[in-house]
Amino acid sequence: MSGEEDQGLTEALELWGGLECTVNRVLDEYFSQMDRNGHIHRLCDIERFASLGIRSIRYPVLWEHLAPNGLDEIDWSWPDDRLRALRERGITPIVGLVHHGSGPQYTSLIDPRFADKLAAFAGAVAQRYPWAEYYTPVNEPLTTARFSGLYGLWYPHGRDERTFVQTLLNQCRAVVLSMRAIRQVNPDAKLVQTDDLGKAYSTPQLSGLAEFYNARRWLAWDLLYGKVGQEHPLWDYLISTGIEPSQFLWFKDNVCHPEIIGINYYITSERWLDQRVERYPGHHITNYRGYRFVDMEPVRVLATPTAGVEHLLAEAWERYRLPLAITEAHIGASREDQMRWLLEMWQAARNARQRGVDIRAVTVWALLGSYDWDCLVTACKGYYEPGPFDVRSALPRPTAVAGLMRELAAGRQPSHPVLEGQGWWRRPDRFTCTPVATPTAITSLHSEYKTSVNGTMRPILVTGATGTLGRAFAIICGQRNLAGILLSRQEMDIAVRASVECAVARYRPWAIINASGYVNVDNAESDIDRCFRENAVGPSVLAAVCRERDIQLLTFSSDLVFDGRRASPYLESDRVGPLNHYGRSKVEAERRVLDHHPDALIVRTSAFFGPWDIYNFVTLALKTLAQEERFSASTDITVSPTYVPDLVNACLDLLIDKEAGIWHLTNGEPVTWVELAFKAAKKAGIDTSRLDGRRGGEFGYVAVRPLYSALSSERGILLPSLDDALDRYIRSRRQEAPAEAEERKSGRRGSGMAA
Repeated sequence: MSGEEDQGLTEALELWGGLECTVNRVLDEYFSQMDRNGHIHRLCDIERFASLGIRSIRYPVLWEHLAPNGLDEIDWSWPDDRLRALRERGITPIVGLVHHGSGPQYTSLIDPRFADKLAAFAGAVAQRYPWAEYYTPVNEPLTTARFSGLYGLWYPHGRDERTFVQTLLNQCRAVVLSMRAIRQVNPDAKLVQTDDLGKAYSTPQLSGLAEFYNARRWLAWDLLYGKVGQEHPLWDYLISTGIEPSQFLWFKDNVCHPEIIGINYYITSERWLDQRVERYPGHHITNYRGYRFVDMEPVRVLATPTAGVEHLLAEAWERYRLPLAITEAHIGASREDQMRWLLEMWQAARNARQRGVDIRAVTVWALLGSYDWDCLVTACKGYYEPGPFDVRSALPRPTAVAGLMRELAAGRQPSHPVLEGQGWWRRPDRFTCTPVATPTAITSLHSEYKTSVNGTMRPILVTGATGTLGRAFAIICGQRNLAGILLSRQEMDIAVRASVECAVARYRPWAIINASGYVNVDNAESDIDRCFRENAVGPSVLAAVCRERDIQLLTFSSDLVFDGRRASPYLESDRVGPLNHYGRSKVEAERRVLDHHPDALIVRTSAFFGPWDIYNFVTLALKTLAQEERFSASTDITVSPTYVPDLVNACLDLLIDKEAGIWHLTNGEPVTWVELAFKAAKKAGIDTSRLDGRRGGEFGYVAVRPLYSALSSERGILLPSLDDALDRYIRSRRQEAPAEAEERKSGRRGSGMAA
């Protein structure tokens, strides 16, 4: 953190980083983000963080981690090494002591001694690191109080107003006493107090409830600022809980206002309240304070977007006249929308500064990503959202968000082509119900950083217009607001350089995805020249043109590059040894592409299934068995199935990240074809008694298949499990039944990739 506090707006807007480090408790089980993202074991992450150009970092020195059995047993080696490394790299730590936690097992948020116990730990931390200047003793006390004391999600699982308010009081008192203990060691220590700040909007009938929510959102900061007394709009509500008024008035005599107010803002922070429950999906209906209503994100329902974080920053500045920072900026979304969200937060902060708001920084949250926030960390389901680094690789892998951070930190123009598009929260397809019209004023995405040519996004060219994979890329590019242009062979023959150059000159793409190719494995044994033209010559021509014109390239290979002599999944570095001409064409393609364009991305995959064609193995198996007919599948050929939407989304993320070389992408589980049919049928509730298992040799294949071609990855397991993929496929299949019938009626058929 640079400069003195009184420098205010004379300092440039800074970029900070934050590490998701929640240690929340559910019953008697603790959920630790740092255990799951691996940072607890990796000192080398500090160098990664420094590479982003950040000036400060919200960094955990957590009570639960260091003192699970009391202050007498603290091992300081972990924070010693990491805080030293941060100082050596010129990064200021904002030390966090409790992050969505309730402390070690010997205390809790309703323990009357919680504040004193945390203050004792805070004093010990300050004694150990007397140079540390910035602290967040308790992260998001109001949010934690809601989740722990009102919603019953986290320990102590309260579901009443008194428990909610008591947990909030205990946390805020802990902040006051902790800062007092810290300042006894370092009188210049400063409080950075974070909380989620949104705003509630409503129909006129629920305006009173919205007004209550909008007053409640300030409570933690109001307490610390000494604003809560009989004059406070929520005074009657607070004392109605039965808590002694003296507990609230104590803060007036012990003011501990923050030096910086930390605003955490998410797409879910703002809420829309509507008593017309019949208009909305049922899972949004709730009951509170005598009302039955829908509580959901305004972005999903309001025809006119809310004013967003820029307006909220102005509200916080007018209320407290204290320096601000956006202390968490993150969205769980596809890679390009993560970048679009960060850029929008950065622009909002810049605009607020121009309006006179003293905002110091924007913090990119979850440098290592986060786990299971889709279920509010109440279970370990394995749902992972990457951040600037993706920890699913052996070592954290930088994503395109990291590249954007480096540009912002250095004051450079953001350059990635995907930033030319609008995030999903700005697009017409964002609604989950009939849009509601409101008179709320609009703020739209500012165009300061727009770099599109003639007002349009630079596209991705996708080959394979008649194939399943090409059409899947076209669908998902549309869903993700990436300008994907699907080309037929007539529009661009990839094996003819002049044809490729003409298409490139016409469309000016930033990337090309080659989803075309010769896919009939058996016919390739006699149609060798055509197979090699489509599968090896064409990709090599694309690679040469892309390298010369600085265009990113993604092309596909196959599990059939391997000979199947092993009994464990193949990795990217394993020796290839194809058994048939199709496999040989893919090996040759890999060699030629990387020779011509070392920065090209090659994805090996296999046995894919999906919702957009009716001729893949899983769909045919389910259809046949559902019609009470026999279905035959091999018992001795093992593959790793791949769900096409997962494959396409992961490929687009890797392409945006500018990844290169060979990647294996499948849904992971090695199964035989008959096992795959059985698993899918069981999940779909279809009788499996007519499933006929046979050895592969009985199917009359012309081309030799490897008996084992399952794939795994040493570069990163990016796709969900096969069980998860099959569950989603079956749900999608039921929803898409009308479209499937139309496709069957029109006779369209995707060529697919080789199984």
